[in-house]
Amino acid sequence: MLKMVVQGNLSVRILKIFLTALITIASLYCETVATAQTTSSAPANATASNWKQVEEAMGRPGQILPSGVIRFGMPRKDLHVVLDSVEIKAGLALGSWAAFKQDSGGAMVMGDLVLTEDEVEPVMTKLQEGGIQESAVHNHLIGESPHVMYVHIAGHGDAVRMAKAIHDAVALTKTPGPDASPVAQPAVELGFDQKQVEQVLGHTGKVNGGVLQIGVPRAETITDSGMTVPPSMGVATALNFQPTGNGKAAITGDFVLLGSEVNPVIKALRQNGIAVTALHNHMLTEEPRLFFMHFWANDDALKLAKGLRSALDLTNSAK
Repeated sequence: MLKMVVQGNLSVRILKIFLTALITIASLYCETVATAQTTSSAPANATASNWKQVEEAMGRPGQILPSGVIRFGMPRKDLHVVLDSVEIKAGLALGSWAAFKQDSGGAMVMGDLVLTEDEVEPVMTKLQEGGIQESAVHNHLIGESPHVMYVHIAGHGDAVRMAKAIHDAVALTKTPGPDASPVAQPAVELGFDQKQVEQVLGHTGKVNGGVLQIGVPRAETITDSGMTVPPSMGVATALNFQPTGNGKAAITGDFVLLGSEVNPVIKALRQNGIAVTALHNHMLTEEPRLFFMHFWANDDALKLAKGLRSALDLTNSAK
C-alpha cells in the first residue's frame, strides 16, 4: 500500500515538473514571436517615415505601389497640345512622373518630365545642380503643337535630397501643383467598349482623366546598376486610349523592347495603320538593353487594339 502511495506522489511531481517546463517553453516562444514581429515591423515603419519626408520634399503626395515604390504624378494640365485636331489630355501623353525605390545605398529614382522647349535648359541645369542625371532628352510625338520635349531622369542616393532637387527643377515650369482637395473621379463614358478593348489586348487598365491606360510588364527581370527595376518605374509597355468620338480613340504610349523585337514591332504597327513616332532609349545602364518605341493613331478603338495586340504578341511581355 505504501509503495502505491509513493508511486502516486512521484507521478504527480513528475507531471507538475512537465507542466511547468511546458509553460516556460510556451512563454519563451511567445516572447520570441513578439520580438520577431517587432523587428520585422521596424523597417516597414522606417520606410513609411522616409516616404513621408520624400512627399514633403516633393511638395505633393505620392502613390505607394507594390515592390516598395512610391510614385509621384505631375500632369501637365496647363498645356494645350493639339495633334491631328485632337487636344491631348494629360493622361494620354503629358504626364510627368518620378518614382522612388529604396535600396541599400539610399534610394533609386527614375522619372520623365514633360517640358516645353523653353523649359528644357533651365530644368536640366537645376537637375544637374541637385545631382539628378538626365538619361534621355527627346520627343515622343511628331507634329504636335506646341512642340513638347521629354527629359528622362535617374539618380541614386538620399531620397529626400533627390526629391528636393526634382521639386526645385519642376518649380521652374508651369506644372500645376497638387489638387488642394482631391475628389473621386466621376465615371467617364469613353464612347468605345472598354472591356472589349481590354479583352483584345489581354490586359485590364484603368481610366485616368478620361483616358484608358493599360500597362503591360515585360516577362524578364529588369535591372539597373544591379538593382531590380519594377514595371511601375517606367519599364512596362504603356498603351493609352483617349476617346475622340464615334467609337474612335487617339492612341499613344510606348512599347518596351529588346533589340531583336524592334523591327518586327515596327512592321506590325505600320501594317495596322499605327505610326511609329520615336525609337530611343530611356535609361543608361539597364540590363537587358531596352528600346522604347512610341506610336500614334486616331481610328476605331477596337481596330487599333487589334493592331496593338499583333505587335504585343511579338514581344516577351507578361501574359
